[in-house]
Amino acid sequence: MCGRYATTRSSADLSRLFEAFDETGGDLPPDYNVAPTDRVPIVRVSAERGARVVSAARWGLVPAWASDPRSGSRMINARVETVATSRAYASAFEKRRCLVPADGWYEWVREPGRKQPYFMTKSEGLTLAGIWSVRGDLLTFSVLTMPAVGELARVHNRMPLLLPPARWEDWLTATIRDDLLTPAPSAYLDSIEIRPVGAAVGDVRNDGPAMIVPIDDHRLF
Repeated sequence: MCGRYATTRSSADLSRLFEAFDETGGDLPPDYNVAPTDRVPIVRVSAERGARVVSAARWGLVPAWASDPRSGSRMINARVETVATSRAYASAFEKRRCLVPADGWYEWVREPGRKQPYFMTKSEGLTLAGIWSVRGDLLTFSVLTMPAVGELARVHNRMPLLLPPARWEDWLTATIRDDLLTPAPSAYLDSIEIRPVGAAVGDVRNDGPAMIVPIDDHRLF
């Protein structure tokens, strides 16, 4: 799964990177320890503008038909195996896909006497595949996950579906087809750094650049 990540680029930087209008008002601070229900940036296509926009959305998708918006806290991830058929996610997958900008994501590995957190990252950042929904004034999203591959499978058995820049436009606008849910190329995935970080990230109240600083004296696996 993907239950914690970091997103620290400004909305202005994201607007330039994704060639999108900024609808956030610039009020989203860097977040090095994003947790479910946090408000973070996503990139989607606005029917009103007919163009990409950077929007502020709450992590945890709430379908338009949901009776309780608190249900979104349990719907942070959608599995690629079932996203096209799930009652909760199918409509969003067909009509409302988004890009989720991230510096990287966290997972924990059980080691003798503790759980060791790792941060999976690339220097240029990552883009996670997402789907979004709107219920009243509440904009929410989920991150798609897939079976982990390569070295990443040693950290956790699942990982986010990652989108290299060449796949952004298709993810946002293409009609549904099987290759939308295929993993990124091996060369792209193999270049992801698996970084051991400090235990402080395990507390959602902790934030700041220290969350992603590597532990020098920790041997990877």
